[in-house]
Amino acid sequence: MSGNNNAQYFDLHTHAFGFFNRVRKVVPKKGEPFWAVDISACRGDAGEKTYFDCNVVGKEAIALFEQHLANFEQGKDVVTASLVIGDLRVEQFTYKSGTKKAGQPGVSLKGRVLRIKYLKVNDTVVFKTESEA
Repeated sequence: MSGNNNAQYFDLHTHAFGFFNRVRKVVPKKGEPFWAVDISACRGDAGEKTYFDCNVVGKEAIALFEQHLANFEQGKDVVTASLVIGDLRVEQFTYKSGTKKAGQPGVSLKGRVLRIKYLKVNDTVVFKTESEA
């Protein structure tokens, strides 16, 4: 549990470095708009990838998305980041028609971007915390 003995939750945080893909602002029919991003996180000696589908929830992270990623162009912009992902969970889904795996089950790692420690857009570092400096 958290350091506070009165807390009624458990923390599960993953610190990662990876590439941002499919940066998007989601505008639901009900509720407030929110940022979402697919992350290709690097792991291992060979730079293997683990993929996460995340909502951005941290206040500072949301502000960075608003300021630096509002005009993100998939396939053109390269965004890398060091970040903290929380509330990891696995969700099952069925592949839709039009793909080789249509009708087959799949899984997706979901999470929430809590904090960004370092953000680079194309060749420019646009944000880094003091601990990442």
